Amino acid sequence: MTSFFYICHSLMDKLVMKALARKAELEKQFHIKSAVNSTEKIGNPVCPSARYKLVEHGIGCGGETAWQITSADYNKYDLLIGRNQANLRNMMHRICGGDPNGKMHLLMEFTDHLGGVAGLWYTDR
Repeated sequence: MTSFFYICHSLMDKLVMKALARKAELEKQFHIKSAVNSTEKIGNPVCPSARYKLVEHGIGCGGETAWQITSADYNKYDLLIGRNQANLRNMMHRICGGDPNGKMHLLMEFTDHLGGVAGLWYTDR
């Protein structure tokens, strides 16, 4: 089983990844989680703009709330994905104390579009 650990400004990435895994009938092969890297988002639900986009695509998000990544999560998960460079910096330097096993990546590294993804908490999208 491959584990994925998503860290993002919202829970949207986790919910989309779970929906994609379910659609491909691969849900049991992944353990997909979502966490924030700062304390101000702990306990927050999916932000309204992300909730709107998820509903547009038939993805529910009720009952989801944010919790914070810890240094122990580095050894617990195979892959840690950040939406942008700020996420990666916080995970790598402030929380996990480095990335000796090369587990940390930007979300967009797995697409044809390199770069970060803006957090929907801060936009009108």
